[in-house]
Amino acid sequence: MELTPARPPSPRNPGPSWGLGFLRRADALLPRPVFDFLLGAGTAAAVAAMPAARRHSRAYLAAALGRPPRCSDLWRHFHAFARTTMTALRVSGGAPYRCRDAPGNGDFHALAASGRPALYGTFHLGESDLLGFALARFRQRVCMIRLRMENSPELEDLARQFGGGVSFLWVNEPAELLFALKEAVQSGASIALKCDRLGHASRTEAFDFLGGRRLFPFTIYHLAVIFRLPVMLSASIGAGPGEARVHCSPLFEPGGGARAEELARARAHFQGFLGLVEGLLRNDPYLWFNFGPLNPLAAAAPRP
Repeated sequence: MELTPARPPSPRNPGPSWGLGFLRRADALLPRPVFDFLLGAGTAAAVAAMPAARRHSRAYLAAALGRPPRCSDLWRHFHAFARTTMTALRVSGGAPYRCRDAPGNGDFHALAASGRPALYGTFHLGESDLLGFALARFRQRVCMIRLRMENSPELEDLARQFGGGVSFLWVNEPAELLFALKEAVQSGASIALKCDRLGHASRTEAFDFLGGRRLFPFTIYHLAVIFRLPVMLSASIGAGPGEARVHCSPLFEPGGGARAEELARARAHFQGFLGLVEGLLRNDPYLWFNFGPLNPLAAAAPRP
């Protein structure tokens, strides 16, 4: 008798299983000033209770700030993430939300409105998690490559709030991901994925970022060359209640040249986007939610 191997347990977001539900109820019942005070106090408790995330936050902030971070810097970093989580929870519950192009950044919505399938890449930066869902408002079918977590009920709620045109491909189920990704592209869907963490990246490259040559995932460009799909890199930054500004790269169009030439153009394209991200972080270093290992310097990275 052939046995099907058991699926490994999915990772969990920090905190208790009832945490997000509690935040939703408290946000609905309490006056906003009272809730904001409690969110700040809860942030302080999280900083104290999460040594691994605190250590990674400290390493990132030291690189971003150019000095050893103070305790107040750690709190601000954690609190920025808590506020962004609340934005996602409110939108998943039906709160209005809209994204607009930042000045001088007009390609994101133009591409989305065209209905043309594309590869949309972003970072764990600001409110960028909501960008993939916002694409569904343009009647695009979007497959988001995500890490399946045990306690992320807001994802399905967000998909419904943005019209139901969003589906998920789970990166921690690689045997299913490869076939599902090919089927999604062949069906004309766009693909949305994060391009800043190395955890599940199959291809990496070194780029100038935060004072050194650091490794970043480069898979999105290999997919672009294989499937002949354009690449749009973007980040969404909150601009007030229910609104965000989208900062994006120029559109990368794979051509018919040799693979080496295409990837050389892709490297220049990604480096340009990293310059844009550094500019955003100079303005607000607490926007990048880097609570895992900072992208390693290329010289210090283990050989593949």
